[in-house]
Amino acid sequence: MTHPQSTPRTRATTRRPPLLLAATAAAAIAAVAGAALGPQAATAATATGAAPGAVRATDTGTAAATGAAPPAAAAAAAAATSKGTGTGTPIRLIPRSTVTDPDGTVHTRYDRTYAGLPVLGGDLVVHRSADGTARGTTAAVAGPLALPTTTASFAAPAPDARKVVWAGGAGPAVLAWETVRRGLRPDRTPTELHTVTDATTGRLLSAYDTVATGTGHSQYAGTVALGTVFNRPLYEMRDPTRGNQKTLDMLNSPSGGGLFKDADDVWGDGTQRSRQTAGVDAHYAAAATWDFYRQMFGRAGIRNDGAGIVSRVHYGNNYGNAFWDNACACVTYGDGAPGHGPLTTLDVAGHEITHGVLSAIGVPGYTGESAALGEATADVMGASVEFHAANSTDVGDYLIGERALGTPLRSMDRPGRDGVSRDYWSKDIGSIDPHHGSGPAAHFFYLLSEGSGPKVINGVAYDSPTYDGSKLLGIGREQAVRIWYRAMSIYFTSRTTYATARTAMLASAADLYGMNSTQQQAVAAAWTAVNVK
Repeated sequence: MTHPQSTPRTRATTRRPPLLLAATAAAAIAAVAGAALGPQAATAATATGAAPGAVRATDTGTAAATGAAPPAAAAAAAAATSKGTGTGTPIRLIPRSTVTDPDGTVHTRYDRTYAGLPVLGGDLVVHRSADGTARGTTAAVAGPLALPTTTASFAAPAPDARKVVWAGGAGPAVLAWETVRRGLRPDRTPTELHTVTDATTGRLLSAYDTVATGTGHSQYAGTVALGTVFNRPLYEMRDPTRGNQKTLDMLNSPSGGGLFKDADDVWGDGTQRSRQTAGVDAHYAAAATWDFYRQMFGRAGIRNDGAGIVSRVHYGNNYGNAFWDNACACVTYGDGAPGHGPLTTLDVAGHEITHGVLSAIGVPGYTGESAALGEATADVMGASVEFHAANSTDVGDYLIGERALGTPLRSMDRPGRDGVSRDYWSKDIGSIDPHHGSGPAAHFFYLLSEGSGPKVINGVAYDSPTYDGSKLLGIGREQAVRIWYRAMSIYFTSRTTYATARTAMLASAADLYGMNSTQQQAVAAAWTAVNVK
């Protein structure tokens, strides 16, 4: 595989929303203190009162979402005014990110602390018009936060455990200990295990891993142009037009590695005989994912701060997986199990990098239905990256991992085809592997995009059923993915469930295309078709 020498291009810039006035921010916090934190708390995923069509169908479909903290005025107002739930205990709302729509509507996401302790599962989003008028609040946890004490009666389980408030369960918030342990699983996948225990009883409340993994097994994308730089005397696999994204060769080690370098800027040979080939696929896929998020949503990088990611290939020996790690803002690919190639396809890269985007936003969570929705989002965006790239060698489809195995790991038109994933929602969906529990949401996206029944797309035959036997017409993939992205960026929280995801996407469709629009009605019908009502 050869790759023509790249040409210099202008570095991408970061779009930032206009500054919020301190008074507006203070009013927003007051609204939260009176609603989300008080007895009349907003329910999870409360739809905003936004006027229909707040973003027109002819607009880009969403605003730029900053991953950096909102303006200093908002932060100062939050610190000064976010106190009290009627109990006298100080609540602080810490600005995390801001999304500003083209019409000036501002959506500010906050993390929450209680008496100085982080509230896990306490995040919320405040929606306000350009003139400061409150439009609504989306809160991960409804009802007031009130603990009898912040003094633990059960000793910390480890010297480095931190005291927190756990609001991620079905019951009331409780005082808890959180411990974090990094290590390796038996298959050599890194792990960052978070364990939350009740600080009063010592009971295990939750355990989740924040290193996200996938299972794609293919590589080739044909001859592609790469973003590189000449650093005398060699070219480097570093893309100056996409936040200096770079690609490393890990030399079959679990750590370390070095930047790919080359004398003539022609990389790889299309086979695994050249170590550069896997680097080419990873570098190209990272660029395609950057372009997808930038061109579709105005998002420059996973945190929307203009910074690129690190791609790492040749991890370990015969490692048959890929994973995203927040600690290094990097996606790492193994060379695949015997008989398979490096896990560097467009859909796998888009899937893993999307886990980074979700982490930057702070949604969804890592357990139950939230985790399943996170995996579904990664599959949706991974498939969308593949379509958006319009690569003639790796054409877009609604399948995950099919090029390596001959049959797909997951099929979005009929997830249950693999024998373990679910086509439709059921009450136990949050208790199974999130990759399998993601099925109903991925199925929803396919139905919303393409409709039900048999059809052939890019040479691939699909036949998508519905739970209620309904016949659906799709609205097209581009509108569907805009609705999904807006929902995840301004309406999802760390505790989003299938039911609240439906509410969020109905609100998103109304924002983008108008209340009772064809698109919003299609969202409702597609969710009903996977038994989410």
